[in-house]
Amino acid sequence: MKITLGLLLIAVCSLTGINNPGDNTPINHVQLIGSHNSYKKAIDPRLFKMLNGRDSVSMSKIDYEHSSLTEQLDLGLLGLEIDIYADTLGGKYAHPKGLDWVPGQPAFDTEGAMKQPGFKVFHIQDIDFRSQCATFKQCLQELKKWSDAHPGHNPVFITMNAKDETIKKPGFTIPDKFDSRIYDMLDKEIADNLGMNHLLIPDHVRGKYKTLEQAVLHQNWPTLKQAKGRFIFLLDESKPKIDIYIAGHPSLKGRLLFTNSEPGLPESAIYVMNNAKKQQKQITALVKKGYIIRTRADSDTEEARANDKSSFVAAQQSGAQIISTDYYKKSTHFKSDYIINFADGGYLRNNPLFKGRQ
Repeated sequence: MKITLGLLLIAVCSLTGINNPGDNTPINHVQLIGSHNSYKKAIDPRLFKMLNGRDSVSMSKIDYEHSSLTEQLDLGLLGLEIDIYADTLGGKYAHPKGLDWVPGQPAFDTEGAMKQPGFKVFHIQDIDFRSQCATFKQCLQELKKWSDAHPGHNPVFITMNAKDETIKKPGFTIPDKFDSRIYDMLDKEIADNLGMNHLLIPDHVRGKYKTLEQAVLHQNWPTLKQAKGRFIFLLDESKPKIDIYIAGHPSLKGRLLFTNSEPGLPESAIYVMNNAKKQQKQITALVKKGYIIRTRADSDTEEARANDKSSFVAAQQSGAQIISTDYYKKSTHFKSDYIINFADGGYLRNNPLFKGRQ
């Protein structure tokens, strides 16, 4: 009877989430699942059909969509991705060219938000332009509303792309380039709409150490308890974009976003390594040193179409703390059973690399 009861207790504990991290777990000792391009709505079927006829390979890669940010957070996701385009004068993206290519599409920007100055949120100019929150201000206000309604929530990581790439075909909208002035505006927009009390920034992690990287290598990340109710932003770009953001802010002093700076640099803390299958050993080594690594379970809809979880398995085994997916729910765009979550059905667990050290 004692043996049977013991086995029963083990089973119950496993089902009730004994693998869930405790409040005293450092935030770099957890592993979480988040979404990729979290804001993205589907391209209207009429426009998609036309674009797919011209380039079916490229279009298959962006044939997905997401729930609202609130619904994703309610589901338990603790990682989001938000792409922004600078629009200092306003109106640059108020009427995407794609609206003119195919008649009968739903109205766009009916409230005029895209006409106002400020950062806009969407995937690809003129093609993939529908978003769950059209402006960055709206996204931030939605995050704050959710956070205020869930005091004490676990920290949420938000990866950001500062998008200013030009489509090398005639007729497409040319984005504004990110410079130090625009980055200052970005920091201000986050502070004004989310609030400093909702942020975990590089200054908090650096503490007494000379550089941010030194703090990371000395395991100076806060615990989940210390980071509760906060959002952690990462600028997922490469040189020279992140150099512009860092300029005048050595070791990211006074900045609100972490940067995708390579290990070995003073600003290095959170690093993006998206190919877990090829980079598994490198990821593991960096995680053990103290860095937080973001990787992907899937990309371009390929794994989902093939129902192939090998990248997700590699990501879990690597110890990467942030695993991004487009499929926390099954696709409604094509038939597949592919869905990403941990073995208990959740999206947060103790990091397997630190077993017994939580």
